Amino acid sequence: MLIRLIGLVTIEPDGAPPQHLSSAQAQVAFARLLIERHGGTDRDQLAETVWPEGLPDTWASALRSLVSRVRTFVSTPQDQPGVIPLVAQSGRYLLRIPQDAAVDVECAEAAVAEASEAYAEGAFAVAQQLASGAVSNLRGSFLPSHEGEWVNAMREQLEELRLKALETASLASSALGDEHHALRYAEEAVRRAPFRESAYRCRMAAHTRAGNRAEALRSYQQLREVLAEELGIDPAPETEAAYLELLRTPEPRPALRSFTCLDPVLMGVFEVDHRAPRPCSLADHGCVTHPVRSSPAA
Repeated sequence: MLIRLIGLVTIEPDGAPPQHLSSAQAQVAFARLLIERHGGTDRDQLAETVWPEGLPDTWASALRSLVSRVRTFVSTPQDQPGVIPLVAQSGRYLLRIPQDAAVDVECAEAAVAEASEAYAEGAFAVAQQLASGAVSNLRGSFLPSHEGEWVNAMREQLEELRLKALETASLASSALGDEHHALRYAEEAVRRAPFRESAYRCRMAAHTRAGNRAEALRSYQQLREVLAEELGIDPAPETEAAYLELLRTPEPRPALRSFTCLDPVLMGVFEVDHRAPRPCSLADHGCVTHPVRSSPAA
C-alpha cells in the first residue's frame, strides 16, 4: 500500500484502484494523523489544525464527523475483525496503518538521507539515483487547499528536504560527469532558494565540471551581489574557499564520461525496481526510491 500526501491525497492499495480524499478538512486531518501516528495526535491540536482561523461553536461534533470520514477512508477489506484503524484514547487519536504501507514523504526523507550517506562514501551513482528519485516524488504541493501553522511548518520541512535532494543530485551528477543533470538540479535549487549559498556552490561546481569556469565565477558574483543587496552580508567562508579554488584552477578538471543515465521509471513513479542497490527501510513491498531486493535462490 502506498499513501500519497504530496498532490492529491491518495491511498493506493495493492491490486486495487486508488482511493482519493476530496474534502480539504479531511485531508489535513488525515495528513496530521498519519504523520503523527506513532505517538498519536492531541484532539485539541487536531481541531486547531483543521480550523486554524478559530474553532466553530460545534467543533467537537464536527471533528468527530471528520474523524469518522478518515476512519472510513483508511479502512480496507483486509482489516482484521474487531481492529479499528483510527481510535480515540485519552484525548488523543491513534491511527493504525498496515506495516507494509509506504508514505511518500517518509520514503523521500529516507531516500535523501541515504543519498547523502552514499555521496559521502563516494557511491555517486547510488546517490544520484536516490536523490533524483526523491526530487521527483516531492514535486507537487502539500495540502494546497489548506493553510495554518501546522501545514505551513510541514511545507517548510518538505521544501528543505526538496532542496537537500536537489543539491545532492547535482553534486552526485557532477561527480559522475553528468553535466546536464548537475546543472539542471543546481539551477532549480537556486531558483527555489535564491539566498541559499549551498545551492550556488552546487551551480558553481556544475559549471566547473562542464568546463565553463567563466559561468562558475559569474554564479559566485551573482550570489555575492544578492547577499550584499538583500541581506547586507558577505558569502560564507566555505563559499569564499570555493571561489578562491576557482581562481587557482584556471583549467577545468577532466569530466568522467562513464555515468549511468537516470532511470525514467525512477523519476516520478513509486514502483518496484530490482536494479536499485538499496532496499526500502519503510515498506516491505518497495517504492521508487527504496525497491525490494529479491532473495537469491537457495
